[in-house]
Amino acid sequence: MDVEALEQAALAAVAAARSTDAIEAVRVEYLGRKSALKLALREVRDRETGMTLNAARERVESAVAAREAELQRAELDRRLSEERVDVTLPLGGYPRGRLHLITQIRREVEDVFLGLGYRVVDGREVETTHYNFDGLNFPPGHPARSRLHSLFIDDDTLLRTETSPSQIRTMEAEQPPIYIVSLGRVYRRDTPDATHTPVFHQVEGLAVDEGITLADLTGTLDFLLKALFGQGRRTQFRTHYFPFTEPSIEAYVSCHVCDGAGCPVCRHSGWIEVGGAGMVDPKLFEFVGYDAERYSGFAFGWGLERIAMLRHEFPDLRELWRNDLRFSRQF
Repeated sequence: MDVEALEQAALAAVAAARSTDAIEAVRVEYLGRKSALKLALREVRDRETGMTLNAARERVESAVAAREAELQRAELDRRLSEERVDVTLPLGGYPRGRLHLITQIRREVEDVFLGLGYRVVDGREVETTHYNFDGLNFPPGHPARSRLHSLFIDDDTLLRTETSPSQIRTMEAEQPPIYIVSLGRVYRRDTPDATHTPVFHQVEGLAVDEGITLADLTGTLDFLLKALFGQGRRTQFRTHYFPFTEPSIEAYVSCHVCDGAGCPVCRHSGWIEVGGAGMVDPKLFEFVGYDAERYSGFAFGWGLERIAMLRHEFPDLRELWRNDLRFSRQF
Protein backbone atom coordinates (compact mmCIF):
# COMPACT_ATOMS: atom_id res chain seq x y z
CA MET A 1 0.00 0.00 0.00
CA ASP A 2 1.19 3.50 -0.85
CA VAL A 3 0.67 5.08 2.57
CA GLU A 4 1.83 8.51 1.47
CA ALA A 5 -0.61 8.61 -1.46
CA LEU A 6 -3.47 7.52 0.81
CA GLU A 7 -2.60 10.21 3.32
CA GLN A 8 -2.46 12.91 0.66
CA ALA A 9 -5.81 11.85 -0.73
CA ALA A 10 -7.32 12.02 2.76
CA LEU A 11 -5.87 15.47 3.47
CA ALA A 12 -7.12 16.72 0.12
CA ALA A 13 -10.61 15.43 0.92
CA VAL A 14 -10.47 17.14 4.31
CA ALA A 15 -9.51 20.46 2.73
CA ALA A 16 -12.29 20.12 0.14
CA ALA A 17 -15.05 19.51 2.74
CA ARG A 18 -17.47 22.45 2.89
CA SER A 19 -19.88 21.34 5.61
CA THR A 20 -19.99 19.34 8.80
CA ASP A 21 -21.84 16.58 6.94
CA ALA A 22 -19.10 16.47 4.33
CA ILE A 23 -16.30 16.29 6.90
CA GLU A 24 -18.15 13.45 8.64
CA ALA A 25 -18.28 11.57 5.35
CA VAL A 26 -14.50 12.07 4.95
CA ARG A 27 -13.91 10.75 8.48
CA VAL A 28 -15.93 7.61 7.76
CA GLU A 29 -14.19 7.05 4.39
CA TYR A 30 -10.61 7.42 5.61
CA LEU A 31 -10.81 6.59 9.35
CA GLY A 32 -13.85 4.33 9.65
CA ARG A 33 -13.67 0.66 10.58
CA LYS A 34 -13.76 -0.42 6.93
CA SER A 35 -11.40 2.25 5.60
CA ALA A 36 -8.20 1.21 3.75
CA LEU A 37 -6.07 2.68 6.54
CA LYS A 38 -7.82 0.73 9.33
CA LEU A 39 -7.76 -2.50 7.32
CA ALA A 40 -4.01 -2.05 6.65
CA LEU A 41 -3.36 -1.53 10.39
CA ARG A 42 -5.07 -4.84 11.18
CA GLU A 43 -2.71 -6.68 8.85
CA VAL A 44 0.56 -5.11 10.07
CA ARG A 45 3.28 -7.69 10.71
CA ASP A 46 6.34 -5.49 11.31
CA ARG A 47 7.09 -2.56 13.61
CA GLU A 48 8.22 -0.09 10.95
CA THR A 49 5.09 -0.46 8.83
CA GLY A 50 2.94 -0.10 11.90
CA MET A 51 4.66 3.11 12.95
CA THR A 52 4.25 4.57 9.45
CA LEU A 53 0.54 3.73 9.29
CA ASN A 54 -0.15 5.04 12.83
CA ALA A 55 1.66 8.30 12.07
CA ALA A 56 -0.45 8.77 8.92
CA ARG A 57 -3.63 7.95 10.84
CA GLU A 58 -2.82 10.53 13.54
CA ARG A 59 -2.13 13.25 10.95
CA VAL A 60 -5.42 12.52 9.17
CA GLU A 61 -7.36 12.48 12.48
CA SER A 62 -5.83 15.84 13.47
CA ALA A 63 -6.72 17.33 10.12
CA VAL A 64 -10.30 16.05 10.32
CA ALA A 65 -10.77 17.41 13.88
CA ALA A 66 -9.35 20.83 12.95
CA ARG A 67 -11.49 21.08 9.81
CA GLU A 68 -14.60 19.95 11.68
CA ALA A 69 -14.12 22.63 14.36
CA GLU A 70 -13.57 25.24 11.65
CA LEU A 71 -16.73 24.24 9.79
CA GLN A 72 -18.79 24.20 13.00
CA ARG A 73 -17.68 27.76 13.81
CA ALA A 74 -18.46 28.86 10.27
CA GLU A 75 -21.95 27.33 10.38
CA LEU A 76 -22.65 28.95 13.74
CA ASP A 77 -21.53 32.35 12.44
CA ARG A 78 -23.75 31.90 9.41
CA ARG A 79 -26.80 31.02 11.49
CA LEU A 80 -26.19 33.96 13.82
CA SER A 81 -25.94 36.38 10.88
CA GLU A 82 -28.71 34.97 8.70
CA GLU A 83 -31.30 33.54 11.07
CA ARG A 84 -33.61 35.87 12.94
CA VAL A 85 -36.11 35.33 15.77
CA ASP A 86 -39.28 37.40 15.57
CA VAL A 87 -39.83 38.25 19.21
CA THR A 88 -43.30 39.63 18.40
CA LEU A 89 -44.61 36.17 17.49
CA PRO A 90 -46.65 34.47 20.21
CA LEU A 91 -45.04 31.50 21.90
CA GLY A 92 -46.36 28.06 21.25
CA GLY A 93 -48.97 27.01 23.76
CA TYR A 94 -47.64 25.49 26.96
CA PRO A 95 -49.96 23.12 28.83
CA ARG A 96 -51.30 24.86 31.92
CA GLY A 97 -51.39 23.16 35.26
CA ARG A 98 -54.55 22.98 37.29
CA LEU A 99 -55.61 22.49 40.86
CA HIS A 100 -56.09 18.96 42.11
CA LEU A 101 -59.77 17.99 42.33
CA ILE A 102 -59.66 17.77 46.15
CA THR A 103 -58.13 21.25 46.31
CA GLN A 104 -60.87 22.54 44.02
CA ILE A 105 -63.61 21.12 46.25
CA ARG A 106 -61.86 22.31 49.40
CA ARG A 107 -61.79 25.86 48.06
CA GLU A 108 -65.44 25.66 47.02
CA VAL A 109 -66.43 24.61 50.54
CA GLU A 110 -64.29 27.35 52.07
CA ASP A 111 -65.88 29.95 49.78
CA VAL A 112 -69.40 28.81 50.78
CA PHE A 113 -68.69 29.21 54.48
CA LEU A 114 -66.67 32.39 54.17
CA GLY A 115 -69.72 33.81 52.43
CA LEU A 116 -71.84 32.76 55.41
CA GLY A 117 -69.53 34.57 57.83
CA TYR A 118 -67.54 31.58 59.07
CA ARG A 119 -63.76 31.57 59.37
CA VAL A 120 -61.32 28.83 58.39
CA VAL A 121 -59.28 27.24 61.22
CA ASP A 122 -56.29 24.97 60.66
CA GLY A 123 -55.99 22.02 63.02
CA ARG A 124 -53.11 19.76 64.05
CA GLU A 125 -52.52 16.52 62.20
CA VAL A 126 -50.71 15.02 65.22
CA GLU A 127 -53.12 15.05 68.15
CA THR A 128 -53.44 13.79 71.70
CA THR A 129 -56.00 11.20 72.71
CA HIS A 130 -57.58 13.87 74.91
CA TYR A 131 -58.54 16.10 71.98
CA ASN A 132 -59.15 13.30 69.51
CA PHE A 133 -61.28 11.07 71.77
CA ASP A 134 -61.86 12.23 75.36
CA GLY A 135 -62.90 15.79 74.51
CA LEU A 136 -65.25 14.47 71.82
CA ASN A 137 -67.10 12.15 74.21
CA PHE A 138 -65.80 8.87 72.76
CA PRO A 139 -66.50 6.14 75.34
CA PRO A 140 -63.48 4.16 76.66
CA GLY A 141 -64.30 1.05 74.63
CA HIS A 142 -65.02 2.78 71.33
CA PRO A 143 -63.41 0.91 68.35
CA ALA A 144 -61.70 4.09 67.12
CA ARG A 145 -59.47 4.03 70.22
CA SER A 146 -57.99 0.69 69.16
CA ARG A 147 -54.57 0.50 67.54
CA LEU A 148 -56.26 -1.67 64.94
CA HIS A 149 -58.26 1.34 63.76
CA SER A 150 -56.09 4.40 64.49
CA LEU A 151 -52.44 5.27 63.85
CA PHE A 152 -50.84 5.84 67.27
CA ILE A 153 -47.42 7.39 67.75
CA ASP A 154 -47.36 6.53 71.46
CA ASP A 155 -50.00 5.76 74.10
CA ASP A 156 -51.22 9.37 74.24
CA THR A 157 -50.45 10.65 70.72
CA LEU A 158 -51.82 9.70 67.32
CA LEU A 159 -52.45 10.99 63.83
CA ARG A 160 -55.88 12.59 64.02
CA THR A 161 -58.73 10.39 62.86
CA GLU A 162 -60.93 13.38 62.00
CA THR A 163 -60.77 17.16 61.96
CA SER A 164 -63.07 17.46 65.02
CA PRO A 165 -60.24 18.13 67.56
CA SER A 166 -59.96 21.63 66.08
CA GLN A 167 -63.46 22.28 67.46
CA ILE A 168 -62.39 21.49 71.03
CA ARG A 169 -59.20 23.54 70.76
CA THR A 170 -61.14 26.52 69.37
CA MET A 171 -63.80 26.34 72.09
CA GLU A 172 -61.11 26.11 74.78
CA ALA A 173 -59.44 29.25 73.46
CA GLU A 174 -62.50 31.38 72.68
CA GLN A 175 -65.94 32.26 73.98
CA PRO A 176 -69.09 32.10 71.82
CA PRO A 177 -70.22 33.08 69.28
CA ILE A 178 -68.07 30.68 67.23
CA TYR A 179 -68.56 29.94 63.54
CA ILE A 180 -65.66 27.95 62.06
CA VAL A 181 -64.78 25.34 59.45
CA SER A 182 -61.64 23.22 59.54
CA LEU A 183 -60.40 21.30 56.51
CA GLY A 184 -57.44 18.97 56.16
CA ARG A 185 -55.94 15.48 56.11
CA VAL A 186 -57.00 12.78 58.52
CA TYR A 187 -55.62 9.28 59.09
CA ARG A 188 -57.11 5.88 59.81
CA ARG A 189 -55.75 2.35 59.63
CA ASP A 190 -57.80 1.42 56.56
CA THR A 191 -56.83 -0.98 53.79
CA PRO A 192 -56.90 0.90 50.47
CA ASP A 193 -59.83 -0.05 48.27
CA ALA A 194 -62.35 1.70 46.03
CA THR A 195 -63.88 3.66 48.92
CA HIS A 196 -61.14 3.75 51.61
CA THR A 197 -57.58 5.04 51.95
CA PRO A 198 -55.43 5.45 55.09
CA VAL A 199 -55.14 9.19 54.34
CA PHE A 200 -58.09 11.29 53.24
CA HIS A 201 -59.57 14.78 53.68
CA GLN A 202 -62.43 16.11 55.76
CA VAL A 203 -64.30 19.34 56.27
CA GLU A 204 -65.51 19.98 59.81
CA GLY A 205 -67.97 22.74 60.69
CA LEU A 206 -68.92 24.17 64.07
CA ALA A 207 -71.38 26.86 65.11
CA VAL A 208 -71.93 27.80 68.77
CA ASP A 209 -74.15 30.68 69.82
CA GLU A 210 -77.29 31.49 71.75
CA GLY A 211 -80.49 30.07 70.34
CA ILE A 212 -79.04 27.76 67.67
CA THR A 213 -81.44 24.97 66.73
CA LEU A 214 -81.56 21.89 64.53
CA ALA A 215 -83.31 24.02 61.90
CA ASP A 216 -80.18 26.19 61.64
CA LEU A 217 -78.12 23.06 61.00
CA THR A 218 -80.41 21.62 58.32
CA GLY A 219 -80.71 25.01 56.65
CA THR A 220 -76.92 25.40 56.55
CA LEU A 221 -76.38 21.90 55.16
CA ASP A 222 -79.15 22.37 52.60
CA PHE A 223 -77.36 25.50 51.39
CA LEU A 224 -74.00 23.67 51.22
CA LEU A 225 -75.38 20.61 49.42
CA LYS A 226 -77.06 22.71 46.75
CA ALA A 227 -73.89 24.75 46.29
CA LEU A 228 -71.88 21.54 45.76
CA PHE A 229 -74.36 19.40 43.79
CA GLY A 230 -76.65 21.93 42.08
CA GLN A 231 -79.55 24.13 43.04
CA GLY A 232 -82.01 21.61 41.61
CA ARG A 233 -81.08 18.93 44.13
CA ARG A 234 -83.35 18.09 47.05
CA THR A 235 -82.04 17.32 50.55
CA GLN A 236 -83.14 14.99 53.31
CA PHE A 237 -81.95 14.41 56.87
CA ARG A 238 -82.31 11.19 58.88
CA THR A 239 -81.58 10.43 62.51
CA HIS A 240 -78.31 8.67 63.36
CA TYR A 241 -75.79 8.30 66.22
CA PHE A 242 -72.41 9.98 66.77
CA PRO A 243 -70.61 10.24 70.15
CA PHE A 244 -70.20 14.02 70.03
CA THR A 245 -73.64 15.16 68.79
CA GLU A 246 -77.12 14.75 70.23
CA PRO A 247 -79.40 14.52 68.35
CA SER A 248 -77.39 13.28 65.36
CA ILE A 249 -78.40 13.18 61.72
CA GLU A 250 -77.11 12.05 58.34
CA ALA A 251 -77.47 14.30 55.31
CA TYR A 252 -78.74 12.98 51.97
CA VAL A 253 -79.01 14.63 48.56
CA SER A 254 -81.33 13.52 45.77
CA CYS A 255 -79.56 11.37 43.19
CA HIS A 256 -78.08 13.48 40.40
CA VAL A 257 -78.35 10.57 37.94
CA CYS A 258 -82.01 9.59 38.29
CA ASP A 259 -83.28 12.71 40.14
CA GLY A 260 -84.80 10.55 42.85
CA ALA A 261 -86.47 7.97 40.64
CA GLY A 262 -84.08 5.17 41.64
CA CYS A 263 -81.03 3.78 39.87
CA PRO A 264 -77.92 1.66 40.64
CA VAL A 265 -75.95 4.77 41.70
CA CYS A 266 -78.34 5.48 44.58
CA ARG A 267 -79.15 1.77 45.11
CA HIS A 268 -82.65 2.48 43.82
CA SER A 269 -83.45 4.65 46.82
CA GLY A 270 -83.38 7.99 45.04
CA TRP A 271 -81.05 9.43 47.73
CA ILE A 272 -77.29 9.51 48.25
CA GLU A 273 -75.73 9.77 51.72
CA VAL A 274 -73.17 12.57 52.04
CA GLY A 275 -72.14 12.65 55.71
CA GLY A 276 -72.97 13.05 59.38
CA ALA A 277 -73.93 16.04 61.52
CA GLY A 278 -75.86 16.96 64.65
CA MET A 279 -76.35 19.28 67.59
CA VAL A 280 -73.28 19.55 69.83
CA ASP A 281 -73.68 17.27 72.84
CA PRO A 282 -73.89 19.38 76.05
CA LYS A 283 -71.14 17.17 77.54
CA LEU A 284 -68.68 18.77 75.12
CA PHE A 285 -69.63 22.18 76.51
CA GLU A 286 -68.81 20.87 79.99
CA PHE A 287 -65.32 19.88 78.79
CA VAL A 288 -64.59 23.45 77.60
CA GLY A 289 -66.44 25.35 80.36
CA TYR A 290 -69.40 26.65 78.35
CA ASP A 291 -72.81 27.18 79.92
CA ALA A 292 -74.94 24.51 78.23
CA GLU A 293 -78.09 26.26 79.43
CA ARG A 294 -77.13 29.42 77.58
CA TYR A 295 -75.38 28.15 74.47
CA SER A 296 -76.19 25.54 71.86
CA GLY A 297 -74.47 24.59 68.65
CA PHE A 298 -74.20 22.24 65.73
CA ALA A 299 -71.35 20.40 64.02
CA PHE A 300 -70.82 18.31 60.91
CA GLY A 301 -67.95 16.37 59.36
CA TRP A 302 -67.82 15.21 55.74
CA GLY A 303 -65.19 13.60 53.52
CA LEU A 304 -64.00 15.66 50.57
CA GLU A 305 -63.12 12.53 48.58
CA ARG A 306 -66.68 11.27 49.02
CA ILE A 307 -68.06 14.58 47.77
CA ALA A 308 -65.76 14.33 44.73
CA MET A 309 -66.86 10.77 43.96
CA LEU A 310 -70.55 11.60 44.29
CA ARG A 311 -70.35 14.75 42.22
CA HIS A 312 -68.20 13.41 39.40
CA GLU A 313 -69.34 9.78 39.36
CA PHE A 314 -65.99 7.96 39.35
CA PRO A 315 -66.01 4.55 41.06
CA ASP A 316 -62.60 4.37 42.75
CA LEU A 317 -61.22 7.16 44.94
CA ARG A 318 -57.68 5.79 44.49
CA GLU A 319 -57.79 7.42 41.05
CA LEU A 320 -57.38 10.74 42.86
CA TRP A 321 -53.83 9.81 43.93
CA ARG A 322 -52.51 7.78 40.98
CA ASN A 323 -51.30 10.94 39.21
CA ASP A 324 -52.76 9.77 35.90
CA LEU A 325 -53.13 12.93 33.80
CA ARG A 326 -55.85 11.32 31.71
CA PHE A 327 -57.97 11.31 34.87
CA SER A 328 -56.86 14.65 36.33
CA ARG A 329 -57.44 16.62 33.12
CA GLN A 330 -61.17 15.89 33.28
CA PHE A 331 -61.68 18.32 36.18
